[in-house]
Amino acid sequence: MAATAAQRYLAEFIGTFALLLMGDGAAVFSLPAITDPAARVVLVSMAFGVTVLGGAYAFGQISGGHFNPAVTISMAISRRMPSRDIVPYLVAQVAGAILGVLVILGIAYGSPDSWANAQASGIGSQGYNAFNAPYAFNVGSVFILELALTFLFVLVIQLVTRPENSAKNLAPVAIGLTLMVTNLVGIGVDGASMNPARSLAPALLSAGWSSSTWAIKEVWLFWVAPILGGALAAVVEGQLRSDTS
Repeated sequence: MAATAAQRYLAEFIGTFALLLMGDGAAVFSLPAITDPAARVVLVSMAFGVTVLGGAYAFGQISGGHFNPAVTISMAISRRMPSRDIVPYLVAQVAGAILGVLVILGIAYGSPDSWANAQASGIGSQGYNAFNAPYAFNVGSVFILELALTFLFVLVIQLVTRPENSAKNLAPVAIGLTLMVTNLVGIGVDGASMNPARSLAPALLSAGWSSSTWAIKEVWLFWVAPILGGALAAVVEGQLRSDTS
């Protein structure tokens, strides 16, 4: 039996909540326990990738397991989801992301060191070299990165979840591993997003701190570039479908 609308929206809410709690939590709480930057990159990348893998298996049959506005918009462009679900999916994803970051803040508040790290990092937000953001790359570099990585990530999702794909039962593995690899590439550049909800939630909740207002000032890029990347993935997937049909 097909899932109801309420079940789909709840699945997106829980899945995105888990993604932020586990992935962003790994980014915040790995300091100062892990001081090796390379080790932290691997840890955070695995946290995001494995969480998406589990979420896709758990919720894929209910909502599609998007947990990401860029994925939702891409699927809508490909007409693989009802247009009426677009806004509720986005609302559920953003709300789930905000709750995930709130839980991280609640935990961090119990430790002065974790609280200071959460504030300084914009709760693990993404950014570029402006407004005192702690990254060394400029806006153009970050825009290209987010566009390219999101395009590849969403294209993998589009292709491996095709109904006719004989290996679609392994789709969550491909999706989780791809997210892990994109994080391995992107974390050193801008913190790695490929997901507007993943960037908006920490940016919003850190906006009140004078040391972290850079996150909300820069969050526009982490909506525009990933959504464009996802839209491009939908177009390319359509071309690949036409060529192979």
